[in-house]
Amino acid sequence: MATKLILATSNPGKLREYRVLAGPGADLELELLPDFASLTPFEETAPTFAENAAGKALYYSRFTNELLLAEDSGLVVPALGGAPGPFSARYAGPDATDADRVRKLLGEMSGRPERERAARFVAVAALARQGEAVAIFSGFVDGVLTHEPRGENGFGYDPIFFFEPLGRTFAELAPEEKNRYSHRARAFAKVVAFLRSRESGLLL
Repeated sequence: MATKLILATSNPGKLREYRVLAGPGADLELELLPDFASLTPFEETAPTFAENAAGKALYYSRFTNELLLAEDSGLVVPALGGAPGPFSARYAGPDATDADRVRKLLGEMSGRPERERAARFVAVAALARQGEAVAIFSGFVDGVLTHEPRGENGFGYDPIFFFEPLGRTFAELAPEEKNRYSHRARAFAKVVAFLRSRESGLLL
């Protein structure tokens, strides 16, 4: 019998991405949280990805009887003290576009030596059921910030995140390539492994 997993989002694109990441098999059924857009949004004001992900999972899981997944993710730049970090989506203001955020970050990095251009994408995925925490997982991938955007795929900071093993930015990767290496893919792989091990009785 399939395990149903509800995503704390109204974004059908994210649902499609997670279904691809889940891989083949009929043991995991993913759906969007019904009426998500009509709910009072959870305020992501915590200073860490884990706190935001856990807070979202605990909050939104009260609106469904099924197991719920919430995540928080972003870009960490050590040379900027970890910024933009959990505030990646709001780095250039609440109404900023991806291009605005990229422009701001490149401005902050202007003139810095190459050794300070290291960056890390981080994703934290939290599971909860009816207001109670179940588990939390994280994934990350290391890269280097470019001096200008490259590539047309992806979103957010992908055009300036250079992934050295493949010699391209995340925005230059095809979606299936990015899904093999991304921080979200790595975190969600742990979620899937956890759920499938539970079903096998290993964690019951």
